[in-house]
Amino acid sequence: MEEEAADLRQRKKQNYTENEEMAPEESHEESKKPKKSPRYAIIPRFAKLFFGCLAAVISGMMYAMYLSTYHEHKFWFSGRPELEREITFQGDSAIYYSFYKELLNAPSFKRGIYQLTHDNRSLSLKTMNAVRQMTLYPELIASILYQASGSEEVIEPVYFYISIVFGLQGIYVTALFVTSWLMSGTWLAGMLTVAWFIINRADTTRIDYSIPSRENWALPYFACQVAALTGYLKHNINSSAERFCYLLVSASTYTFMIMWEYSHYLLFIQAACLLLLDILTLAQTEKIHEVYKIYLFSLFLGYVLQFENPALLVSPLLSLVAAALLAKCLQMNLKKGTLFSRMLKVIYFYLVCTMTITLNLVVKAIFRRMRCQSGEPANEKTTLECGRIGERPEVVYHVFHTISLGLLAMMMEGMKYLWTPYVCMLAAFGVCSPELWMTLFKWLRLKAVHPVLLALILSMAVPTIIGFSLWKEFFPRLMAELSELQEFYDPDTVGLMTWIKRQAPVAAVFAGSPQLMGVIKLCTGWMVTNLPLYNDEDLQKRNENIFQIYSKRSAEDIYKVLASYKATYLIIEDSICNEVGPVRGCRVKDLLDIANGHVYYEENDSYGYSKYGRFCQEIKMNYSPYVNYFTRVYWNRSYFVYKINTVISFQS
Repeated sequence: MEEEAADLRQRKKQNYTENEEMAPEESHEESKKPKKSPRYAIIPRFAKLFFGCLAAVISGMMYAMYLSTYHEHKFWFSGRPELEREITFQGDSAIYYSFYKELLNAPSFKRGIYQLTHDNRSLSLKTMNAVRQMTLYPELIASILYQASGSEEVIEPVYFYISIVFGLQGIYVTALFVTSWLMSGTWLAGMLTVAWFIINRADTTRIDYSIPSRENWALPYFACQVAALTGYLKHNINSSAERFCYLLVSASTYTFMIMWEYSHYLLFIQAACLLLLDILTLAQTEKIHEVYKIYLFSLFLGYVLQFENPALLVSPLLSLVAAALLAKCLQMNLKKGTLFSRMLKVIYFYLVCTMTITLNLVVKAIFRRMRCQSGEPANEKTTLECGRIGERPEVVYHVFHTISLGLLAMMMEGMKYLWTPYVCMLAAFGVCSPELWMTLFKWLRLKAVHPVLLALILSMAVPTIIGFSLWKEFFPRLMAELSELQEFYDPDTVGLMTWIKRQAPVAAVFAGSPQLMGVIKLCTGWMVTNLPLYNDEDLQKRNENIFQIYSKRSAEDIYKVLASYKATYLIIEDSICNEVGPVRGCRVKDLLDIANGHVYYEENDSYGYSKYGRFCQEIKMNYSPYVNYFTRVYWNRSYFVYKINTVISFQS
């Protein structure tokens, strides 16, 4: 035994001596190789970063200028009087802009805030907190900026307002550019994202139809949050960049929460995607839970700034985050890599889902009147040769995120405005990412051509070809769209608003369709019975009751409904009363007939049974009993205005 041990020691000594002799030779060989100066590595990286950022900013600015030019040519905005400009704001857009006007016309900003939080001049028989009810923080910020910047003598309020919205859309596009750039490593993907976003503008944004809508103010901040989150989830990120991304995620999440009343639902989808990343051990648990803490603080901030909005306390986002953090506490002391900890992946998912639903139900009942230990993360720097793009957490997150929004878009058409921009971004990343091409070649087991070289060539050639084809096909269309001078002229609505401002008494209260009432509120400032708001039970009931003017109800029934809201004038819209829709059962009057039980469908046939004619048609005939309750005072081709008589004797 002693001889064997001595033998082993002798061999180790010889090996060590040989290694020592070879080490100087290797180091001598290495020293012969020319070393690159650090500045030669920094200059290309700086140039790439500079030109990429420049392209992102220019893309955003060009898109904002494009929207401004298109809006000007569509409405001839600069050449119209103020009344005709305001008529271009339709539906809920008119209400948002009307409160912006009220803030600017108030004696002081403090007084303007008080008037909005104790608003009794918009709806009859109702005092509401308009800031909370309608999420008016965008208008508050816009009015502060307009007055604080001294823009009163430089630009008109309406131009200042819409310019902010167009500028935010430019930021939206820039954020999508940066997100695609971060994922693919080339800003060519960002250029392709912007191109696809603009080409599919009908499905990516509602800016053409509703400039002041809440999503046009909020979604740019969400896009910035997604871009920052993409960088934050990356493995190969230095501490300074990680800290910057974390701060940007925090700031953009807070702002997004107070800009849009439905923001917490979108953040819930994002939180669910992060939960899947955590369960699949694709991202660092610490980062996921830091984002969850941002969600919690955002909900708290939104709850305070939205005047203790109970909707945030029953939000599924709060329940999911609370459940995930509680589940984390249950597994803090488990050892990594044990069989039980691996089995806990399934248990953990079950716990989070169960606790989320339970907490949500408990909180709703009160107000009714993550992951298994992940082990070591993936390699800090995955080489291109590996073709393992599925291990990058930011890529998997975007796949989950896009699929989730796509499923919602299939159920609700309005969700396509949230889904399509990220489809454009993900598609651009797909064709521009060498790693994705390399992963594809690995699956196909391609060996004929060097896969790395082919991946690099295709990641440049394919987007270049796509870009040139898009330029050739769609650029002339965009230029033609900008050069085309469209005409927007609505003399009937202008005539109605002019008559109200000149003839109607100051104490008048108007009743009609919610969309028209929003325009009346903006253009005249008169009180109305209802507005196009549907986030409150009382407001929904008001709209449902006032819409009965287009149903088959008696004159007495309609009079009682209008009198209950102290209405003094009734406006009938011919476009609703005589609407001819392509699909039976989808018109306003069809829906009212079904709700009132005045019509039913059986084997593709409809049967109606009401002893009264349609009110909006019968009232135009000027016969009893309609003339006893209503007196026509103004009409044109589109609108019929009736004064509601004050002294009527009802007989049972």
